[in-house]
Amino acid sequence: MKAFLYTTLALVAFAANSLLCRMALAQGYIDAWNFTAIRLLSAAVCLAVILLVRAKKVPVAVAHSQIDRGSWFSSISLVVYALCFSIAYVELDTGTGALILFCAVQLTMIGWGIVNKERLSTLQWTAFIIALLGFIYLMLPSAAVPSFIPAMLMSVSGVAWGIYSIRGKVCDSPLRTTSFNFFRSLLILPLLLIIGFSSIEQLNWQGILLACASGALASGVGYSIWYIALPLLKSSQAAIVQLCVPVLAALAGVLFLGEQLTIRFVIASVVILGAVLVFLLAKQPQKR
Repeated sequence: MKAFLYTTLALVAFAANSLLCRMALAQGYIDAWNFTAIRLLSAAVCLAVILLVRAKKVPVAVAHSQIDRGSWFSSISLVVYALCFSIAYVELDTGTGALILFCAVQLTMIGWGIVNKERLSTLQWTAFIIALLGFIYLMLPSAAVPSFIPAMLMSVSGVAWGIYSIRGKVCDSPLRTTSFNFFRSLLILPLLLIIGFSSIEQLNWQGILLACASGALASGVGYSIWYIALPLLKSSQAAIVQLCVPVLAALAGVLFLGEQLTIRFVIASVVILGAVLVFLLAKQPQKR
């Protein structure tokens, strides 16, 4: 039950992040560099406030534990994911960007699970393939042939997010680990602001608010919840449930952006969510 609750909340946060980013960049409210900078800063501030509020409840031994302070490698993965995602999303359309991003995430996490002897049953392999086909069925009709550089950037973003998720499976304190990863990521802030200074005239209050919401709520709080869910999931499970994110994001687009709900979307949603449910409930084969 815990795994289901935390995973659901994290997926909703991911979908919200996609929606907020789409609204900000597609509408031209802000550029990718300043969006990323504000997103990282607001996430770090939000997490710092949460840590201060919880400071009295955290044991001293845990507060000074090195394992709960994230890592530079995870922080770098976080920055690469956020920056490449924002830059690539300016040129790629929604379907193409989501398809490339989540395919890269799946390949990274499933591949890591297989390398670490995480065996899948025939039913799980079948469910995974069906979910992937349903995902392609949903996204491919809206996908155009992408430019090489944006497509590569989105692929790098997906791999970085996959790595960040894998490393989150070994943390003891999800909130502290996420917080310190974001704190370290602020070292890139001056560079982002310098590059984004040329687009300062493009900034408006809508873009700033969307970037803050993306950072503080969808990223800071959302990633903390995801880090809580990760130890409760296997790498393959964590990979396949993320296929639900494009479905949730598309539904959010219908509700908040007035996008049309099509029969194709309904069919793909049923196929993906049904396959994900079968995958999670299926038993894995025992190791020899």
